[in-house]
Amino acid sequence: MGRARAGKTSRSDKIYAALRQAIVEQTLRPGDRLPEDAIGDCFGVSRTSVRAALARLHAERLVEARRNRVAIVASPDPTEAQEIFDMRRCLEQEVARRLAGRLTAAQVETLEQHVRLEEQTSAPDSQAASQLAGDFHRLLAGMVNNRVLARYVSELVSRSSLILALYGQAHSTDCAVSEHRAIVAALSRGDAAAAVQAMQHHLGTVEKRSSIKEGDARTYDVGAILKRYAVKEA
Repeated sequence: MGRARAGKTSRSDKIYAALRQAIVEQTLRPGDRLPEDAIGDCFGVSRTSVRAALARLHAERLVEARRNRVAIVASPDPTEAQEIFDMRRCLEQEVARRLAGRLTAAQVETLEQHVRLEEQTSAPDSQAASQLAGDFHRLLAGMVNNRVLARYVSELVSRSSLILALYGQAHSTDCAVSEHRAIVAALSRGDAAAAVQAMQHHLGTVEKRSSIKEGDARTYDVGAILKRYAVKEA
């Protein structure tokens, strides 16, 4: 029985990771339906495993459950979008304040390597660039050594991707790399005020990239979208 439960958890974890990545990368966009049968067929699993994965995404506010029991990718309204950016400013400025002057040489090198990887990304508006941009903020928050803070920042970063997909330009990361480099520079020299200001400026420009408007309807095939993620997670 223990092995069976472990198997179900493993399958659910793979579906969760694939769906989450597709949402964060904006391949699956706000309002897209997530039918359990189509997802189950894609991964070759039962609806039970799919429901467990969707429940985790619902807890992270990345998925919404509708009355007809068909889950959809969450669609933050303008008020919620503003609240998300407000909380990101509060939490991530605190991250910058706490890290300034306290990073080890190894941590600074890790951050600089990440920024270099962002700079080397061939297409600045690609899914890879969008993922790397979010990972930069998760990486910073993880260095504070506070799991609660890191979890909240990670959730808000993911939900910001929904906002940019819904109201802004998909995969928009204009100027993000130079802004990330400015944050790392301020942190590495121990200038807390400059680090907080750089973070505030960066998040302000991210917010400006989302112009509040209604998203356009689109035609899509959730099975086709998830196919490459299913192969990747196999």
